[in-house]
Amino acid sequence: MFNMDYMKRALELAKKGIGYTNPNPLVGAVIVKEGRIIGEGYHKVYGDNHAEINAFLNATEDVKGATMYVTLEPCSHYGKTPPCAKAIVDKGIKKVVIGLKDPNTLVAGKGIKILQEAGIEVTVGVLEDEVRKLNEIFLKYITTKLPFVIMKTAMTLDGKIATCKNESKWITGELSRKYVHTLRHRMSGLMVGIGTILVDNPYLTTRLGDSKGCDPTRIIVDSNARIPLDARVLNLESEAKTIIAVTEKANKEKIRILKEKGAEVIITPCKKERVDLTFLMKELAARKIDSILLEGGSQLNYSALEEGIVDKVNVFIAPKIIGGNTAKTPVGGLGIAHIKDAIALHNVNVQLFGKDIMIEGYIRKEGRNNVYGFGGGDRNS
Repeated sequence: MFNMDYMKRALELAKKGIGYTNPNPLVGAVIVKEGRIIGEGYHKVYGDNHAEINAFLNATEDVKGATMYVTLEPCSHYGKTPPCAKAIVDKGIKKVVIGLKDPNTLVAGKGIKILQEAGIEVTVGVLEDEVRKLNEIFLKYITTKLPFVIMKTAMTLDGKIATCKNESKWITGELSRKYVHTLRHRMSGLMVGIGTILVDNPYLTTRLGDSKGCDPTRIIVDSNARIPLDARVLNLESEAKTIIAVTEKANKEKIRILKEKGAEVIITPCKKERVDLTFLMKELAARKIDSILLEGGSQLNYSALEEGIVDKVNVFIAPKIIGGNTAKTPVGGLGIAHIKDAIALHNVNVQLFGKDIMIEGYIRKEGRNNVYGFGGGDRNS
């Protein structure tokens, strides 16, 4: 038998690692003995101890004969840290309750097998959907070697992201904007188009009020390297770098100057005279950018949807009407000709942030069993 509350506690612990473990998963562990929690831990920072090891280090008494609740299957091989499955065996744990089995074919079930061969009772699949949801970024990245992309946009009730004069501050309220900064903290990358830079000259940093958040890597899609050299994203004091994605037709001298200013430049092939977003996603993933918050304008949003790189959509709707035939909408481009071909969202969730409504949904990808069941992976990557 097992107690669901202990796995819920492990999930809450796992959430404490949000923003710090990328590209590793969010994992929590709880050690229970005679109905008492005697140890807790979570994966705090990428490259550091895993949740199971931290739970052992925090244990208040001998863990021999205890039960461990852990959200993800314990790793089974050496990477940046030793295998947790072996540590569990060595510590004399009697039973292990696991939220999600690691579905990666390279490592799937090996941690469980080590435990079972040592005589440890193993239960798998407790709160599995919740664990998948929490680790949707990791699960896609580790199985596809591509970033998990969230397209975030904010619009008025009549579907406008700016006025006819290009004013957009602020369409949504403070609570909505605060939530967006928690998303920035969560994601590895933040992507906008050159139009956003030219019109708004944003910082693209994370601002969480009293607590210091992690700045995502700033990714500017700029086919012709038009970004001004005095743009804020090129002149920030931030640990996160700025990447400019250009095409082969960009000015070589401008690229050289951008590199001198500390920016990284990724040169992609031209696709419809624009940056090849599919190529760019592969390049970003190779740099361990496992997730991207797309805060693009209407053209970049359309291109991202057209290229099929978007996994999830967060749309904030403010109860305001501004009208205007020339006022931009969240998604521009050529558009979809027939309703039957419209991009449908699944697993839709609606939340209120003050007076604003946020609609969250997933774009179903061919070959996936569900919209966020991307599989599992190697926590030592």
